[in-house]
Amino acid sequence: MHMASRIVAVAALAVPFLTTSLSGPVTARAADELGTPVGRIRLVAKSADVGVGWTWGTGTLTYGHHTYHFTIKGGSIAAVGYSKVEGTGTVYNLKHLHDFDGTYVAGNGEATLGSGVGGSLLHNGNGVTIKIDMISQGARLAGAAQGLELTLTR
Repeated sequence: MHMASRIVAVAALAVPFLTTSLSGPVTARAADELGTPVGRIRLVAKSADVGVGWTWGTGTLTYGHHTYHFTIKGGSIAAVGYSKVEGTGTVYNLKHLHDFDGTYVAGNGEATLGSGVGGSLLHNGNGVTIKIDMISQGARLAGAAQGLELTLTR
């Protein structure tokens, strides 16, 4: 498939995700249902994609008056480009520190050319939810689900 065709296909996939993530009422309603915040995260990650992509980075979790470091790695589909993302977020439903580790799923889109802002809800199999606000730099268009593995460093 030619590069132009891939970009058009990715753009078509990204539109539903971008319109959902940018609409005010959906975002406000989701935040109300998340519960009580129990921690905060900060992260820096990079993504490189040509159809199938790779994401890597590091971050910190502040939980129970302690700060813990974690790594980020994962993949995405239906994306093209490169971006660097810096984010801060609120952690919900984390009852035990070991429940933080896991694969988080996010269905979101990204359209970055130069710099951009966005947000996402991440969920893992242990019931932990992270609401994250991001600032991105680069040139990337993504419109599919992404799986990110967050692992505390010991």
